Amino acid sequence: MTDSVVRGIVVVMGVTGVGKSTVGRLVAGALHVPFLDADDFHDDAAKAKMRAGVPLTDADRKPWLDRLDHALHDHSATGAVLACSALTDEYRQRLTAGLTGVRFVLLTGDPELIRERIVARHGHFAGTALLPSQLDTLDAPADAIVVDIEPPPDVVAQHALSALGAGRSPT
Repeated sequence: MTDSVVRGIVVVMGVTGVGKSTVGRLVAGALHVPFLDADDFHDDAAKAKMRAGVPLTDADRKPWLDRLDHALHDHSATGAVLACSALTDEYRQRLTAGLTGVRFVLLTGDPELIRERIVARHGHFAGTALLPSQLDTLDAPADAIVVDIEPPPDVVAQHALSALGAGRSPT
């Protein structure tokens, strides 16, 4: 495992329902760095909108992205893995302002599989109503590590780790 991977910031990104939190936790555990979930940084008003199936506006996202940027700066010396949608280049720029060497792992898959996974999960504020707008908004970074979500999460995490140069089993 390279020092740059261990001490760097990795953003596990994608639309709702692709398994960002699950895979992100596995990757963070394998890299022995903190895990941050962007969902924990949403305010109550944003969660209520998403719960109602209303996509967030840019105005809703800006303070959230700023909070995430501050959190990433707090972990820049030690490294961290962040699970975050990071759907557009503009959002990614705001999310990582002032940081260098951030690696993006894009989790992707068949929209029907993603929809089925959203339906199967319980207790999350983002439902299937948000999926079409997120798929339309997604602008994948050219340098992203793209990983298919069809395999089990531990296999998805292993593919991400291998592409990051870590090659370690997520335990």
